[in-house]
Amino acid sequence: MSTAEGGGCGDGRPSRYESQKRRDWNTFGQYLRNHRPPLELSRCSGAHVLEFLRYLDQFGKTKVHAPGCPFFGQPCPPGPCSCPLRQAWGSLDALVGRLRAAFEENGGRPEANPFAARAVRLYLRDLRDSQAKARGVAYDKKKRKRAVPPPPASAATAVDFDSCQQHHYDSILMIPGGGSGGGAGAGVDQMVCDGEVHASGAMIPLSAFH
Repeated sequence: MSTAEGGGCGDGRPSRYESQKRRDWNTFGQYLRNHRPPLELSRCSGAHVLEFLRYLDQFGKTKVHAPGCPFFGQPCPPGPCSCPLRQAWGSLDALVGRLRAAFEENGGRPEANPFAARAVRLYLRDLRDSQAKARGVAYDKKKRKRAVPPPPASAATAVDFDSCQQHHYDSILMIPGGGSGGGAGAGVDQMVCDGEVHASGAMIPLSAFH
């Protein structure tokens, strides 16, 4: 058994991905044998991969409207049309990914992998864009929003300390009676101290605790 046929479920059966990859690899091998003249895998190039992808179009099930079609660019056309059925871009993109892996699993060198050729990547990209316009379907990937990093712990602590000190001084100026305040002064000092701790805890970013 080749490496492409290995892997899969715990009960010894190949996974759905491995089974599909094996079928795709066998289909491509049959295509090379039926090619005129027959092609050897070692002599296969990106151009031959493009021929294979275009050959698969006859088995497609996706309606791709021509530029002159009245339904061009409509995702839900109201009626039938004579536009041909094609292979969807997503299906071909997944197929190339499986064949790229199968090529190397069956002894192919990564630097000579025809499924990783630049011409194949450009073809798939152009096919994606053209089908998106014809079918009115967007294939743009969602961009992840970058998380804003928290401020440095040292800077946040320094700012908090300054504001806390100012609050402490303002509270002392509001204490009546100078030193004769006694318990009232102590109570205010305790409130100021508690306020400092509370403010300090609220200003420290979460990153400081990790």
